[in-house]
Amino acid sequence: MGIFLHICCANCAIYPVKSLRERKLEIMGFWYNPNIHPYTEYRARLEALEQLAGEWDIRLILKDHYGLRDFLRAVIYDEKNRCEYCYRMRLEETARTALDEGYETFSTTLLFSPYQDRNLILETGRDIQDSLDIEFLGEDFRSGWKEGNRISRELGLYRQKYCGCIYSEMERYLKEVL
Repeated sequence: MGIFLHICCANCAIYPVKSLRERKLEIMGFWYNPNIHPYTEYRARLEALEQLAGEWDIRLILKDHYGLRDFLRAVIYDEKNRCEYCYRMRLEETARTALDEGYETFSTTLLFSPYQDRNLILETGRDIQDSLDIEFLGEDFRSGWKEGNRISRELGLYRQKYCGCIYSEMERYLKEVL
């Protein structure tokens, strides 16, 4: 059985890929993260994923689209719901691409991070599952948080300091100033 796996970044991919491979699942990684800001951050995360993919032999489909304008237009004046939009945008594209590629199951490495809204991700994934007739694997990968971070450091991967969007960057740094 194969799984089409949305990958938000290399660090969050480590444990889910390891865990799924231990169960002998074929993985196709998918990069689609048009929310990441600034462009230098977007490139650093993509390059780290390409590094991990090369070292771990992870097959990837890259939808290399820096979509800051579209993302901002969609969430402006509704910033409190930006994560809902962001999860949906990325998971819908993942599910559609998975179907186009012949996969019956999709998931996301967003389910690895304790900083993400797991319930909202699950709700979004299940909604997409129902609307597009594709199975969503809502596995909780958070138990591998320490292991994934340890491996990331050992591999020398770029390690980001915020979720990805301009708002999460602002919130991360404002907390340090306040």
